[in-house]
Amino acid sequence: MTNRAIISTPNAPEAIGPYSQAVKVGNTVWLSGQIPLVPGSMELITGDIRAQARQVFTNMAAVAEAAGGTLNNAVKINISLTDMADFGAVNEVMTEFLQPPFPARACVQVAGLPKGVAIEVEAILAV
Repeated sequence: MTNRAIISTPNAPEAIGPYSQAVKVGNTVWLSGQIPLVPGSMELITGDIRAQARQVFTNMAAVAEAAGGTLNNAVKINISLTDMADFGAVNEVMTEFLQPPFPARACVQVAGLPKGVAIEVEAILAV
């Protein structure tokens, strides 16, 4: 693909595996899943799910910006939680980062996530 661009920014955590922070083809951007890692230090935010979710959405916003957009360009967001009891708190945090009309979304409970975190979020943007 000649119009495939790899998106990378130091304002989001480095990949912890064989993947890119995002890939852009045309005006579509696929953001890889983000967990609550602090860019630079790669320190995990633990404990309060709101703090974890804020770090995740902050990371995603940085990658979206590096791709030439914002989280308001999201057309689909996938959220993975290890505990669905966190659903409401994550919804509250999401509204701090996105404005209506909201994108399509899925939220699922999973048995585990990388580094034992409680949340991972990925998105598709149209920029």
